[in-house]
Amino acid sequence: MNLSILFSAQYRKIARDGLWDNNVVLTQNLALCPLLAVTGTATNGLGMGLATMVVMVASNAAVSVSRHLIPSEIRIPIFVLLIAALVTLVDIFLNAWMHELHKVLGLFIPLIVTNCVILGRAEAFASKQPVMPSMWDGLMMGVGFTGAMVVLGAMREISSTGTLFANASVLLGESFRFLETVLIPEYKGFLLMALPPGGFIMLGFMVALKRLLDRRIAVKPAPLVEAAVEVVDEDAVAVE
Repeated sequence: MNLSILFSAQYRKIARDGLWDNNVVLTQNLALCPLLAVTGTATNGLGMGLATMVVMVASNAAVSVSRHLIPSEIRIPIFVLLIAALVTLVDIFLNAWMHELHKVLGLFIPLIVTNCVILGRAEAFASKQPVMPSMWDGLMMGVGFTGAMVVLGAMREISSTGTLFANASVLLGESFRFLETVLIPEYKGFLLMALPPGGFIMLGFMVALKRLLDRRIAVKPAPLVEAAVEVVDEDAVAVE
């Protein structure tokens, strides 16, 4: 594969959509059930996000490869079956190799099947595009979703317990022990942030911040446009 293709306009647009413009959480406000349920810590958010990302990349690839073989009348049930098969494989893998994380995430791993983002990308993008752009779309959407989950989990964990990536070595393996950090020693904690209402509050701050940044970005080029218009007007007057 020629890696330079990743810098083409098409792939850059896909990346921007997945990471920011069309972010699963911050823009589309989808997958909020697992988002709010498992992001009590950054570690849980990372584990759930990575599992969802793997399913999203694999499902986009499977749908794209088989897009010419699936009758359009029954494409949705077949997409769901493909996603369910991939989620089952991920569930088995986590249960076998990351059992502690599997116990924490629990029911929310099988519920990845019902994540409308995965089915939506399969229907809207992968069923109409070649394999590589489809996999790239799944990867970028997955990274954007994982990033939102980790940031939300980190904000809740820091405010509730004063730690960051607590128990990462237990849930994800010894290789992740370096992530475990105590940011506020002897912190007494803030229970609200560990509960679902805390998730809603922090998510509201994240969505508001993104919209504020989008507005700032949209307004920023305005002075340049006005300056260009003034120059054109002056030239027109000079010609007259």
